[in-house]
Amino acid sequence: MQAKIVAMQEEPKTMLVTGGAGFIGSEFIRYTFLKHPNYQIINLDKLTYAGDLFRLTKIASNPKLNYKFVEGDITDAGFVTQLFNQYDFDYVVNFAAETHVTRSIFNPAPFMHTNIEGVRTLLNAAFHIWKEPAENGKRFLHISTDEVYGSLEKDDYTFFTEEMLPRPRSPYSASKAEADLVAQSYFSAHNIPVLITRSTNNYGPWQHPEKLIPLVVSNALEDKKGKPIPIPIHGDGRDIRDWLYVGDHCAAIDTVLHYGKPGEIYNIGSNNEVETIEIVEKILDVLNKPHSLIKFIPFRENHDMRYAIDASKIKNDLHWEPKVSFDEGMEFTIKWYSGSLSWLQKLKSTSDFRNYYQKLVAGTDAEEAEEIIVSSADINDYAVEAAGL
Repeated sequence: MQAKIVAMQEEPKTMLVTGGAGFIGSEFIRYTFLKHPNYQIINLDKLTYAGDLFRLTKIASNPKLNYKFVEGDITDAGFVTQLFNQYDFDYVVNFAAETHVTRSIFNPAPFMHTNIEGVRTLLNAAFHIWKEPAENGKRFLHISTDEVYGSLEKDDYTFFTEEMLPRPRSPYSASKAEADLVAQSYFSAHNIPVLITRSTNNYGPWQHPEKLIPLVVSNALEDKKGKPIPIPIHGDGRDIRDWLYVGDHCAAIDTVLHYGKPGEIYNIGSNNEVETIEIVEKILDVLNKPHSLIKFIPFRENHDMRYAIDASKIKNDLHWEPKVSFDEGMEFTIKWYSGSLSWLQKLKSTSDFRNYYQKLVAGTDAEEAEEIIVSSADINDYAVEAAGL
């Protein structure tokens, strides 16, 4: 589902998208080809557990699109330099990152390596290879997160603004905050035209089932040996997030990439503050499933209670506004996952997901934990159709 996109008539550009096999990165590639059909996109992805090229099957098989996938690691300096030498990139959009808070608490090392060293490696390649980048229209857009700001009180009416200092509360958000500082340093020290976006929680099709909405839909519609699969919710589920449809996020990224001011940070949000328990109950109601499926599990360490973005800067300066209402976006998203269970089951059947899930429910008693953990049976049915591109 996308708001109406008008294809631009413009000169071709070559764009490097890192992490393009992930949830938001793949949606951005689809969006870009709809709006900029004569662009060339090089998709660089390491294909970790979160990356899946099935998200881009229709893009890869479309002979009219100038698209190429390259498997690789953004921390590999030699490989990245070779890629910059091979292609004269006009734009770099960096989605590549380890992104899950709970996973970062279990094992912070890959977050520190990929999220910080990866950004430095990409920027260093741009510094050495791009000649007079500002004058030649080069742009480097780093995708960050609102989690770098920390947490707000539930009864507080303040919002995250771009002027706030980072106060990260997890290894994930700390690594992203450091990556932001690295990116800003290359703008200040080397005049690389860097832009940074910080978005709130995204939702929509193709999200990995470790995330809330696809997990709730798949658990609610599946069963394990004839028994329903409980839905694990941290604490009492009263934590608040601002929810943004992924297509609107990609439109904002495209706007910042083309019209943003280098050196600036742009918050991206939609003012849809909703408690987690409301999201879960809404999904169960749509699916006609009982609220008794909800299983409350202990809060993770330093659980953030409220995220809320002030997106007035991008709205006022760049005239971006979200187009998809929360109700409309949720209706489409729930329907999409309900029709894409085979894809979700494939990802949930991996040993990586099962190990993560076991850690997620740690703190519950053994019998209850076993109920919550999904089946790890092999699932071969992988025939899911993408919407549009």
